[in-house]
Amino acid sequence: MRGGLAIDRFVSGCSGGGKSTLLEELRRRGYPTVEEPGRRIVKEQLLSEGTTLPWTDGIAFARRCIALALSDRRAARRLQGRWVFFDRGLIDASVALRRLTGEPVLNAIKRSHRYHQRVFLAPPWPEIYVTDNERRHSLEAGVAEYQRLVDAFPALGYEVTILPKIGVAQRAEFVLRTLAG
Repeated sequence: MRGGLAIDRFVSGCSGGGKSTLLEELRRRGYPTVEEPGRRIVKEQLLSEGTTLPWTDGIAFARRCIALALSDRRAARRLQGRWVFFDRGLIDASVALRRLTGEPVLNAIKRSHRYHQRVFLAPPWPEIYVTDNERRHSLEAGVAEYQRLVDAFPALGYEVTILPKIGVAQRAEFVLRTLAG
């Protein structure tokens, strides 16, 4: 794959749409997974009483997510020949940074940091959406974010597959069947 890793599989979509639960199921089945950069940063910042948080400094937070996502991709290269599933990452952070600053960061990643052509998006799922100490925004904010991603992925040349709202085991089977087919 030009400019990227053919092994990279990408799951994105609405906050609280079941992405992390899906990736945990894929990990349980033996697939390498990469935890969402934003969640890791929020956990670290809350522990250290830092301010690089989406609700205090969204621009610094998005830039830090981009840096961590790039580091994650470099680390994933060690797993040559294996599918690696990413929970959010570079594209999500770049879409957020573009919204906050207007910077054309998506143009650079379109050319040089490709994931696998097919990406999976978790749609808004109000029945399972919850806030917590790390996810403080409303469902409405998550839906707005989701719409930006729905627009961005095809514009970057990705084939988008919307994940069905089904149980986690069935969702994992859907992902694996889709990729095998």
